[in-house]
Amino acid sequence: MDTIRKAKYLVGGRIIKTGIAVFLTVMICEWLNWPAMFAAITAIITIEPTAANSIKKAFVRFPAAAIGAAYSIAFNVVLGDHSYTYALVAIATIMTCHKLRLNEGTLVATLTGVAMISTVHDHFIASFFIRLGATSIGLFVSTLVNLFVMSPNYSPAILNKIRDLFLETGDFIESRGLELVDLHSKTNRNESRSWFQKLMKNIESIEVLCSYQKEEWKYHRFSRQDMRTFHYEYKKLNILRQILYHAGNLLTISNQKVKVSEKNKDLVVAIVCSVKDILHHQQYEIETSHFEKINRVTELFWDRKPDHYDHHHCFAPETVIFYELISISDLLEELHHIQSLELRHQKLYQTE
Repeated sequence: MDTIRKAKYLVGGRIIKTGIAVFLTVMICEWLNWPAMFAAITAIITIEPTAANSIKKAFVRFPAAAIGAAYSIAFNVVLGDHSYTYALVAIATIMTCHKLRLNEGTLVATLTGVAMISTVHDHFIASFFIRLGATSIGLFVSTLVNLFVMSPNYSPAILNKIRDLFLETGDFIESRGLELVDLHSKTNRNESRSWFQKLMKNIESIEVLCSYQKEEWKYHRFSRQDMRTFHYEYKKLNILRQILYHAGNLLTISNQKVKVSEKNKDLVVAIVCSVKDILHHQQYEIETSHFEKINRVTELFWDRKPDHYDHHHCFAPETVIFYELISISDLLEELHHIQSLELRHQKLYQTE
């Protein structure tokens, strides 16, 4: 068991499962005296990130593979083994799978159909069922391997990625705040935009992992504590997405149009630095001084009366900055509340 865990760490669980699935598939085909090539190809390309995906897609890939095999036999009988036969089999298989909404099985079906052309020259009906049977073995074995071998647990990765993303978001908000008031900024607007896009992509990748974890729990046992931890982390992820939404709005403000008084510059800098400290804190603690600063910004926001309207905009850039900082602060309060509830439930769970 320790050896498998070390191998999983060095190579990767999905790669190891692919190797196991191919080995078992080929061994079964050799025992049945069936060609193992089709089964091995199927086993390689049908290992999914979750057992749920393997089971769902197996029901699509099997009829798709049958379509590919049928076209291979039909075109081979009529046209023989020629270059245009391969093209016609591929085109017909892809079109049929698309029409029948078997898109998840298109790759397996096309590979099966094309690979059969050069290996079938007689006994077409028997060859059809043998190749289809070999493909089915590949599907069945890869699904069982995905279900029972090294069941993936995405929760640790999700927790680590969310924590890292909070740290990066804090750095981004501080950097953009300094950039707007032009105080010792180390980035420009284009760099900040690229940084923001990277953060949003990281959010999406974590969302994918969360969906994988939810699917895995349909087929594997999990503790109440695991579910509760995931529940709170997913809430934090939603809060983080909203924080990034408001932080991204700061990118819409042109640096050249921002006119902030020296006094208000210091206030903006103090708040973005405070936001960074909160997001970097393990428990997202909010100091009293932060609330004092936010109260001051709130007063400035409501008292702000622009002398003119620039291109029909009702809010001056400075006012927009104040609004986004207030919104981010509200979300930080909610984040701290979620963290406090999680800690309270952890203590209750430990005393049970």
